[in-house]
Amino acid sequence: MDTIQIKDKRFSVSIKEQDILREVTRVANEINRDLAGKNPLFVSVLNGSFMFTSDLMKRITIPCEISFVKLASYQGLSSTGVIKEVIGINEDLTDRTVVIVEDIVDTGLTMQRLLETLGTRKPKEIHIASLLVKPEKLKVDLNIEYVAMNIPNDFIVGYGLDYDGFGRNYPDIYTLKE
Repeated sequence: MDTIQIKDKRFSVSIKEQDILREVTRVANEINRDLAGKNPLFVSVLNGSFMFTSDLMKRITIPCEISFVKLASYQGLSSTGVIKEVIGINEDLTDRTVVIVEDIVDTGLTMQRLLETLGTRKPKEIHIASLLVKPEKLKVDLNIEYVAMNIPNDFIVGYGLDYDGFGRNYPDIYTLKE
């Protein structure tokens, strides 16, 4: 489908599934190379990163573990500016290599909050893997080592990303049509 309708908005396809999967494979290969022998704990940020996490983990070949955290800061088309942790991590992070798996980093404020929260748990090192980054919108300095794609500051849905809870199920990524 080249265009989709979600509630009152129309979206057009901007990144096809095969292009997404090619970049996910590249990121997985980089992680496999860089973190070999470190038994990383992947921390997937729900809900948006579920597809990215699934496809990424299928391509991770090194010994590892996975856990999930749920943070919320979006409502409709924009961030509420209030970040609330909904589901936390139960694993002991002391001296662990942690890889945060995120769907999208735009302002970076949610990621900064997560880094601060995880940092109190004394991990050995924390890495960030993000499907998408909006460089023009970043408000904080982050070291995002594993980026599948940089994108413009557009509102997008699909491949786990949503508009008011809808659209996560599409395999492609769609951009809001003005």
